[in-house]
Amino acid sequence: MFSRRTTTKVVATLGGIAIAALALAGCSSSGGNSNGPVTISLLAAGNDPASTKFANDLSTAFHKANPKITVKVETRPTGTDGDNLIKTRLSTGEMNDVFLYNSGSLFQALHPDTQLQPLTDESWVKDITSDFKKTVSTDKGTYGAPTGTTFDGGIMYNKKVYEKLGLSVPKTWSEFISNSEKIKAAGIVPVIQSYGDTWTSQLFVLGDFANVNAADSKWADDYTANKSNAKYSKEPALAGFTHTQEVFDKGLMNKDYASLTNVNALKMLATGQGAQYPMITTVISNVLQSNPDQINDIGYFAMPTDSGEPHATVWEPGGAYVPKTTTGDKLAAAKKLVAFINSPTGCDIQNSAGTPAGPFAISTCKVPSNAPALVQDELKYQDDKKTGLALEFLSPIKGPNLEKILIQVGSGISTAQQGAALYDQDVKAQAQQLGIKGW
Repeated sequence: MFSRRTTTKVVATLGGIAIAALALAGCSSSGGNSNGPVTISLLAAGNDPASTKFANDLSTAFHKANPKITVKVETRPTGTDGDNLIKTRLSTGEMNDVFLYNSGSLFQALHPDTQLQPLTDESWVKDITSDFKKTVSTDKGTYGAPTGTTFDGGIMYNKKVYEKLGLSVPKTWSEFISNSEKIKAAGIVPVIQSYGDTWTSQLFVLGDFANVNAADSKWADDYTANKSNAKYSKEPALAGFTHTQEVFDKGLMNKDYASLTNVNALKMLATGQGAQYPMITTVISNVLQSNPDQINDIGYFAMPTDSGEPHATVWEPGGAYVPKTTTGDKLAAAKKLVAFINSPTGCDIQNSAGTPAGPFAISTCKVPSNAPALVQDELKYQDDKKTGLALEFLSPIKGPNLEKILIQVGSGISTAQQGAALYDQDVKAQAQQLGIKGW
C-alpha cells in the first residue's frame, strides 16, 4: 500500500486536482429542487493553497450557475488530524453538507452505509471507471464522485534513450533486464534508485500489485484474512522483492542510490543520465518545475511481469461525499454540487488546479492537450483494461517498515526472501494492532 499522503508531500497540488465531466453542468438525478435560496457548506480536501483554491473556485462557479445556492467553503488539516476531524463530525452529526476525502480503505473506515448518503442513482455514476467505483462503494451502494486524477505506479522512462538505443517497451521482466544491460553498456544508468527519500524504495513492490492481482484476484482478500497463500514471502507477491534485489545484484543502479533524492532522480531521468525509474507518475509535476523542456521525453510503462501481460497499478483519486445528516433542500443542493464537480465547468476548474498525472476516473472528461506525454501511456492501459487497484484500496493493512526493509534488500544487506519474510511479520504486527479478525 502506498499512502496518498506521501504523494501530497511529493506534489502539493495533488489534493487540489479534481477531475471529471458530464454533458450538462450542474445536472444530476437527485430528487427535489429548492424553490428558495439555500446555503450549503463544502469541506475542502485540505488547507494547502491548491486545495483551498480549488474549493473556492468551485464554489464561485457553482453559485454563478446556480444563483439560488450559496456554498460556504471550509478548509481542514490533512493527515491524521484531518482523519480525526472528519470521523468526529460524522459521528456527532456536524459534518459539512459536502466533503472531499480519500477513497479506498480510509473511505471504508467512515462506515459509509450508516453515515453517508448513497449516490448510486445519480446520472454521473455510469460514467465513472469500474476501478474508481470499487473504491467508493459497498455492497449497498455508491457514495462518492471522483475529485482528483488517477496516477499509476510502474516504470517512468526516458523515451529518447530508448529510441537512441533501439529499445522497445518491455512486457516481461527478462526483457526489462535485457534493456537495462544494453543501457548500461551505453554508459547510461539503467535503473535509478533514490533511497535518500526512503519512500521511493517501495515501487518495485507496490507498483507490481496489479500484476499480483491479475495472477490471483482473491489475493487482497486472502491477505487481509491472514490466509497462508497470500504472503509476500510467496509468489506472486514475492516478485517485487526479488526484482528489487536483482537490479542491485546485477549492478544496474546508480552509484549514489543511498543518498539520491527523488527530485534529483527525476532530473537524471529527464536529462537522460538515467533511463528508467520505478516511480509513481504523480511526481511528473516536479519535472514540469525542474525540466519543463524535457517533460514529454518521459514515458511510462507498467511493471513488467513473467507472464508478459503487465497491468498498470492505479492509485485512485479521492471522492466528494454527502453525509446522512444533509437532508431536504440542502441534500438536493449538495447533490447538484457533487454533479457540478463532474461537469465541463468543474472539469475546467480541476484541470487548471494542477498537472494531470494520469487519466481521469470518469469517462466524460479528457486530459488537456498539453498534459504530459506519459498520461497517454497510462491511458492506453486503462483503455485496454490492463489496470488494477493499488493494494491500499483493497486492504487496510500495510506494515509501517516496508520502505526500510526494501532499502536493505535493494542495498544488498538482506536477500529478497529475508526481506519478504520480515515484511510478513511487520504486516502481522500491524494487523494485530488494527484488531483485524484472523490475526
